[in-house]
Amino acid sequence: MSETEDHQALKAGATPSGTGKRVRKLLINLIVVFGIAYIMAAGFMYLNQRNFLFVPTGELTDPAEAGLDQVTVETVTMADGTQISVWSAAPAVEGAPTVLYFHGNSGNVSTRASRFKKILDSGFGLYAPSYRGYAGSDGSPTEIDLISDGREHFESVAGRTDQIIIHGESMGTGVATAIAAERPETGLLVLEAPYTALVDRASEQYPWLPVGLLMIDQMPTRERIGNVQAPILIVHGTQDVVIPVEHGKKLFERAENPKEILIVEGAAHNNLWSQGLWPAVLDAWRKVNAEG
Repeated sequence: MSETEDHQALKAGATPSGTGKRVRKLLINLIVVFGIAYIMAAGFMYLNQRNFLFVPTGELTDPAEAGLDQVTVETVTMADGTQISVWSAAPAVEGAPTVLYFHGNSGNVSTRASRFKKILDSGFGLYAPSYRGYAGSDGSPTEIDLISDGREHFESVAGRTDQIIIHGESMGTGVATAIAAERPETGLLVLEAPYTALVDRASEQYPWLPVGLLMIDQMPTRERIGNVQAPILIVHGTQDVVIPVEHGKKLFERAENPKEILIVEGAAHNNLWSQGLWPAVLDAWRKVNAEG
């Protein structure tokens, strides 16, 4: 090969072919499109995150229609003027506790009527607020506001009795733990299908998003449970796909004594009450009284 031919061959090898240029341009375009789509998806999730987290549905019915004749519907005004509906009933048995109940993220207090009946049939009192933005209540729910309201609800219950069980259900476990961590006089903290943190669960569901940076209402229960001085009962099902049982187990490890955990084999997220939850609460309360 002559020097001229060799030079031309080297030049040809150093210059991308027409096909190579098209492939490179296509890759760049795909990266740009993917980047735009990712930013749009992240922005959509950020702007709509509370619609995914808080899902109020249904109307607040009359307790009597659910067979809860002893329950009254109160309208409580929070410190900022927001009006909150509360289902309440005094204990039927002297010296029995009142259950301050923080419900889950969907439905409303009406949809927990069958649970409340078990509480009331045991002679216990009930104080079950409907979150801001949920049926019967004004405002919009946020972590800061729900915890702030929770403090006021606790004060209201404490003004009626000194025997208080705080019960948190699913999303409500974060609110319940936050309040119990601040109020050492709490008699018992019950956590039904709890999470280590809302941001932890969201990260598991959306691993492709920087959830820690985007999420506003992170509810870090794992950071608060160590400050709870009251006895703790955690109940979780092994078949819970909404909040996996590992979350309950990790919280149990972080909690201080006295503490108990009931892992219900085969139970899902919403059927713990039919799988022995309330008898476990009654047993835990008996232990509190025996030790006291």
